[in-house]
Amino acid sequence: MTSTYRCWRLFDEGGTVTGRLVRQPVDEAERAGGVLIQGLYAGVNYKDALTGLNRAKIMRRFPCTAGIEHIGRVLRSDDPRFVPGDAVVVHGFGIGADRDGGYTELMPVPADMVLKLPAGLDPFTAAIVGVAGYTAALAIDAMEHNGMTPQGGPVAVNGATGGVASLAIDMLAGRGYEVHAITRQADDGWLRTLGAAQVVAPEAIGKRPLETARWAGALDSLGGTALDALVRTMQQDGVIAAFGNAMGNDLSTSVLPFILRGVRLLGINANSPMPLRTRVWGRIAGDLNPRHAASIATTIGLADLPRAFDTLIEGRGRGRFVVDLQR
Repeated sequence: MTSTYRCWRLFDEGGTVTGRLVRQPVDEAERAGGVLIQGLYAGVNYKDALTGLNRAKIMRRFPCTAGIEHIGRVLRSDDPRFVPGDAVVVHGFGIGADRDGGYTELMPVPADMVLKLPAGLDPFTAAIVGVAGYTAALAIDAMEHNGMTPQGGPVAVNGATGGVASLAIDMLAGRGYEVHAITRQADDGWLRTLGAAQVVAPEAIGKRPLETARWAGALDSLGGTALDALVRTMQQDGVIAAFGNAMGNDLSTSVLPFILRGVRLLGINANSPMPLRTRVWGRIAGDLNPRHAASIATTIGLADLPRAFDTLIEGRGRGRFVVDLQR
């Protein structure tokens, strides 16, 4: 092992936040307790882009390594739950905000923050899934616990070309749901290869407080007026899972869908307790395993992060950027 390792860190330099690829001493990482992980991959999420371009006050300490997820193999562990060679994932728990995050070749982390990948899920597929796919699976799991079934009717997914949404389409279709993908982007067939039965333009959704009932379920990654449109078009007892705010934090809607149709709006927080993480990652390795993961991923290196951030913020992304931490 060399004496230094690479990581992508953010610095507050006189009130201006900047990010760059730097080298850190290996011995500092080796001295830390817990689990030391050799980084393999990390996904790029919208939250990472907001942080990396200083578009939101997410990071609370500087300097700090960015990245809200990390996938790798254990190099050493003070905890008997993990042994060298274990494939693991870390996400949430404040990494990339309150503590150093996942865009790094070496990551020391407390053992209670580490989850061993379930059998059947390799590190690269786990990275394509990442926080985005975990959020999608968590949303589907919550919706099914609230009565959503493949037999109940079609499920809408808005912001359909994004990371969470594209993985949700793949997972839902694999479970037997009829999926309607809502997107402003032109339909070039990609969403249909993931399993979308229909591709719907947002402009096709009306503005009345109660629109024609269309969907038994809906996954929202946008917030704002896009979420309002879903609320107005749900079927009786429809279930919506909300987990994003790319179109805004505000929600202005009518109470009519809730009191006349019994629509349920679920908030999804991916920073879950470990027992829930373990169960949902188990589903990702099983009945929610994305069948088209390879077509969702674009692999980049650490030096390519600024370009990926720009692409996501400008709404030009499709699927998931996955950082090869050894590239």
